[in-house]
Amino acid sequence: MTDTVISSASKEVVIGFDRPFVMIGERINPTGRKLLAEEMKNGDFARVEADALSQVAAGAHMLDVNAGIPLADEPALLCEAIRLVQSVTDVPLSIDSSIIEALEAGIAAYDGKPLINSVTGELEVMERILPLVAKSGAAVVAISNDETGISEDPDVRFEVAKRIVSVANDFGIPTADVIVDPLVMPIGAMGNAGQQVFRLVRRLREELGVNTTCGASNVSFGLPNRHAITGTFLAMAVGAGMTSAIMNPLHLEVKSAVMGADVLMGNDQNCANWISIHRDPDAALPRRGGRSNRRRGPAQGTV
Repeated sequence: MTDTVISSASKEVVIGFDRPFVMIGERINPTGRKLLAEEMKNGDFARVEADALSQVAAGAHMLDVNAGIPLADEPALLCEAIRLVQSVTDVPLSIDSSIIEALEAGIAAYDGKPLINSVTGELEVMERILPLVAKSGAAVVAISNDETGISEDPDVRFEVAKRIVSVANDFGIPTADVIVDPLVMPIGAMGNAGQQVFRLVRRLREELGVNTTCGASNVSFGLPNRHAITGTFLAMAVGAGMTSAIMNPLHLEVKSAVMGADVLMGNDQNCANWISIHRDPDAALPRRGGRSNRRRGPAQGTV
């Protein structure tokens, strides 16, 4: 059994085998969102705040925060976004950047134990990122590609993940704090992409004992009715052993598929989460919310 604990100042989320699937909200990311990118670059974070609140209200257990905008001061923008999000909601965060200086700044601004997104199997990248992860006591997403790129062979991707876990251990990072992203390819371009991920997730769980995550929407890229494909993929991934995903909880088809998979896998004890949402149909609708109980005390909540 492997539990990865991520925390904010007042709340813990536990990603683990036989636990409810952890939904990591994806929307605080300017990639492909020109309006958000322009606003953030100009110091306007109103949309960041709104996205944080709406995703938490929709059921996100964590939020991914990215400030990767070309020609902008990414470390400063990432710090500002993290501080703002932590001021309006108490869920833990994934600090998302490929730039070491931005990760350093984001970690310094963060209150709690974050998830660092991400490290790859490239030796130079591991030697830069993993000491930072170890020093900060964070957890890290390990993306299973290396200097050779992304292999179409899932066995090669497994070996890359295995190497990252081993190097992380050498830096003093426990296996439980490495969450592997097996890399989800668009099913429209690679017909066996789903099968590859399911096979790889099973191996990662059974042989390496690591938790897993992915960018869920990648699988449906370019297809019509994307939410149905993404939701079905996630339900099957939960069945294969995946324990978290970076996804959009505002898409009810996707969220319901994940929650239904938790019920059928026995990870939603007594179907309590399913019943609490679906007994009152209005409860499934996204609502504005966030730090409603943050000032009430240090009690910990786990997923």
